Amino acid sequence: MKKNLLLFCLFILIAFGAEAQLTLNGVTLPAKVNKDNTELILNGGGIRKKLFFKLYTAGLYVQSKTNNANDLINADKPEVMRLTITSSVISSSNMSEAIEEGFKKSTKDNTGPLRVKIDEFINTFKKDVIKEGDVFEIWYVPGQGIKSYKNDKLQSTIPGLDFKKALFGIWFSDTPADEDLKKGLLGQ
Repeated sequence: MKKNLLLFCLFILIAFGAEAQLTLNGVTLPAKVNKDNTELILNGGGIRKKLFFKLYTAGLYVQSKTNNANDLINADKPEVMRLTITSSVISSSNMSEAIEEGFKKSTKDNTGPLRVKIDEFINTFKKDVIKEGDVFEIWYVPGQGIKSYKNDKLQSTIPGLDFKKALFGIWFSDTPADEDLKKGLLGQ
């Protein structure tokens, strides 16, 4: 009887652990996100740091968990990056500069073919003042492109798998914005 109870408890722990939320830097990343009949699960999370500032907490959501960065960059399937701003140091202008720098690294300084799309994406972060607590969700939707939301309000839709690859390369390329953040998002 004790053996059966122990097995039952172990099963429950495994079942709930597979759908666990994650709390980092005071931000709780939900186990799942849903939008437009698409449900994705938390792959991993981390904190974007620069110097001694914790700029944002990020979560990666996918259909099935993976630790393969190249697969994440190249996949033509739903994926979401969820960024919660955790520092008052972040502003529209320095967020825009960081995104520009990220695209340069991700594309190995070949931003020309994507310049119009990059500028449109950066303008997403210039529409309103960015403040601590803001939540950005960057959804890749196959056939539609990148849909960017700020506090659940759609800000822009930018088409193209090519753009998605460059954007997700900011976090998952060989030269990511933050190596520790990359590891956390990959669940490592």
